[in-house]
Amino acid sequence: MTSSSTTEKTLLDSTVRDRGYAVGEVVAEPRWLLGHLHDPGLRLIEVDVGPVAYDEGHIEGAVLWNVYQDLKDPGYQLVDKEKTASLAARSGIGADTTVVLYGYAPAMGFWLLKLYDHADVRILDCSREAWQEAGLPWGATAVTPPPTRYQLPDQDTRIRAALSTVQDAIQDPGRTIVDVRTESEFRGERFWPSGGQEPGGRAGHVPSAVSLPIEGLRREHGAFRDAADLRRALAPVSLSDSGEVITYCTIGARASTAWFVLTYLLGRRRVRVYDGSWAQWGLAPGTPVESGGGGISLQPTQ
Repeated sequence: MTSSSTTEKTLLDSTVRDRGYAVGEVVAEPRWLLGHLHDPGLRLIEVDVGPVAYDEGHIEGAVLWNVYQDLKDPGYQLVDKEKTASLAARSGIGADTTVVLYGYAPAMGFWLLKLYDHADVRILDCSREAWQEAGLPWGATAVTPPPTRYQLPDQDTRIRAALSTVQDAIQDPGRTIVDVRTESEFRGERFWPSGGQEPGGRAGHVPSAVSLPIEGLRREHGAFRDAADLRRALAPVSLSDSGEVITYCTIGARASTAWFVLTYLLGRRRVRVYDGSWAQWGLAPGTPVESGGGGISLQPTQ
């Protein structure tokens, strides 16, 4: 059996039904997507920080959401309701559309749509590389779906944390701030965006934050681990349903992944994403910053 056919069999034989997730139909199996790829009521979105990979090739029918052009403004802040509605409309998304996301930051797109209470949003349970290696439908033609009109509701502020919310949460025993970046970022040894020190920026972490890097939440080929593995990996914040959790990273992508896993796969309530994350906190004048200290390492479960 060739490597391509082996990968295809692995992807198409995978199932999320026996993994113990708290909420059904938020993880899209590759076999399910293959069968629904051309459904008129489905829209496939690749979320990345630039167009290079998408332009070279993407899952057939996918539309690109460029984080730095479509989801964030030049100051790394989330686009407003009007721009989000425009993005959804030109992506062919209406209120009844099933949206499946994949790529570098699918959970960020998932969180944005749930911020406006979109009903049917799912994350593909494999990586773009695994899909391509399996020889599944792939192309390099940019997709321009028929535009829609989408009147978005107000934001669900229960899942979003502002800078002031994080400031109030410091040393609050009822709230846990979780830094899901790497340990070197948490300790202040590395600063991102731009791979180095932004003008006026500071490296480190939010005071009282728990360091919980989230590498290893997915298995080979990009499938999410089962609920038991995820619960063990995120034990510092996943086992208790009391109190509020606020996740942050650099621009919100990894923070959204942690939020998605905690909320939808493990069923934890009261989790918010600080979407401004370090790109805002580290540059904002007057915000307290700490450096050094160790984190809780998340080791992949075999």
